[in-house]
Amino acid sequence: MPALYLVLCRFQELREVWNAVDSGHCLQTYSLHTEAVRAARWAPCGRRILSGGFDFALHLTDLETGTQLFSGRSDFRITTLKFHPKDHSIFLCGGFSSEMKAWDIRTGKVMRSYKATIQQTLDILFLREGSEFLSSTDASTRDSADRTIIAWDFRTSAKISNQIFHERFTCPSLALHPREPVFLAQTNGNYMALFSTVWPYRMSRRRRYEGHKVEGYSVGCECSPGGDLLVTGSADGRVLMYSFRTASRACTLQGHTQACVGTTYHPVLPSVLATCSWGGDMKIWH
Repeated sequence: MPALYLVLCRFQELREVWNAVDSGHCLQTYSLHTEAVRAARWAPCGRRILSGGFDFALHLTDLETGTQLFSGRSDFRITTLKFHPKDHSIFLCGGFSSEMKAWDIRTGKVMRSYKATIQQTLDILFLREGSEFLSSTDASTRDSADRTIIAWDFRTSAKISNQIFHERFTCPSLALHPREPVFLAQTNGNYMALFSTVWPYRMSRRRRYEGHKVEGYSVGCECSPGGDLLVTGSADGRVLMYSFRTASRACTLQGHTQACVGTTYHPVLPSVLATCSWGGDMKIWH
């Protein structure tokens, strides 16, 4: 059985890589940042980790040697990172700023900026093989959430739409369905909303996935590799799975004593699920 390797980023200056299935042991600790690390992302090759922190620093680390293949300095505290799905030398970063930046690892420079009238980017999601992407933001008003989700043209930096989600909740995380042309938005209204990935990105009025609690936490959501199930954490520590087709609850796991903020499926073993909590613990489910 191939090992499940996890990267743990937390509100300290270090990242840890774990062999989560075979031994449950920490394989390596990397102390690269001087402040909290909120974002860490595996490179698509699986041999490198990109991290961004509250110290404004960006690092791409080779796991075998521990060397820094790329280091950069942002002009804002970083909370989210995403590699371009086709060109893995390019990544987007967002955080406590009105801007997101596209970096090119080959040159070590920012290649493009995307600016909106917001204070923070909560999450980023690429669509259509990287020609478009979505950002979820902290922008909301009392009666609607104008600019809560914004669609962007990656190459031109132009906004395609900022009138996607009109309810009064922010969306801490986004997830793309692996087979259908739809994406999920986790909302602070304690439900996951379903949207088309095709302009004008209409929200489904028939399917809403609810029963978990978000309550201001950055609770993640994800689709199973086959797309049949949707999984989310919950502020009360539970892990909930929903049927994609019917929106009914398929399974509930009593996962953690504190808020479950992260859930992710193994990329090779579709029956293996990893979850993590606000209290700092991780669990592997089979």
